[in-house]
Amino acid sequence: MSPGGGALLVVGDVVTDIVARHRAPLAPGTDTAAAIRAVPGGAGANVASWAASWGCGDVRILGRVGADSAAWHEEALARAGVRPRLVVDPEAPTGTVICLVDGGAGAERTFLADNGASLRLSADDWSAGLLDGVGWLHLSGYLFFAGPSRAAAGAALASARARGVPVSVDPASAGFLTDLGVDRFLAATDGVDVLLPSEGEARLLTGVPDLADAAVKLSRQFPSVVVKRGAAGALVARSGEVRAAVPALPAVPRDSTGAGDAFTGAFLASRLGGAGLCEAAAEGCRAGALAVERVGGRPPLPGSTAC
Repeated sequence: MSPGGGALLVVGDVVTDIVARHRAPLAPGTDTAAAIRAVPGGAGANVASWAASWGCGDVRILGRVGADSAAWHEEALARAGVRPRLVVDPEAPTGTVICLVDGGAGAERTFLADNGASLRLSADDWSAGLLDGVGWLHLSGYLFFAGPSRAAAGAALASARARGVPVSVDPASAGFLTDLGVDRFLAATDGVDVLLPSEGEARLLTGVPDLADAAVKLSRQFPSVVVKRGAAGALVARSGEVRAAVPALPAVPRDSTGAGDAFTGAFLASRLGGAGLCEAAAEGCRAGALAVERVGGRPPLPGSTAC
């Protein structure tokens, strides 16, 4: 399915990231020096912010947050050029993720996630009218890992299919995929046009160790598959065939948090702008390279010099 312009609507998680960058190995039972920052995050919100920064002129997001930080997140999204529709949960706080980032050469990260309000998004929070003027719907994979948010994702997917709006999904987490079960995830995402897994997620979803074979297998269920490979670039498959291996751009990593979200945001902005799959994947690689050189999962705000 080819994109036809219009707005990008992201349905997904809006959370607070506590990023702790440590150079020495974690020392059990005592202190480890770290640089610690609280920044707005969430895979869905990051994707929306990167899409806006990549030139998508109308980016919207539906998510659920707690009253504790709703105004802060709404302001951060608006400053990033995203039109937020945040449902304030009357009970749960905003989701929080602790990101432990190894300050060494790879800048690899480990997440400790408290989903809070983010996965309490429900079908009642969705209405088909949210698709008015929308040319592409993106669903954060985290939605599929809890009953209420999975129902919300299902309602959004059904509405988009009824209107002929292309839909993409980023599976988001190999750990949560394992807990949910591959078959349940594949059933819940049936009808999605573009899947954007990581290498590990692609192998997990197929049980196939060879990455090209895994991408081919996935592209027989999802018309287009773009496997994000970090420093190795991306693999593009369509309709049972590998179409391209897209190289990564050189980067000096500081924090890999949100690099995949940056890829997805730039990819979607490019597709809505008329780019082909391979060209859009190349733009995703360019955004990913920029993202790993920053702390946190969001692009720089207009006029900002912070990194």
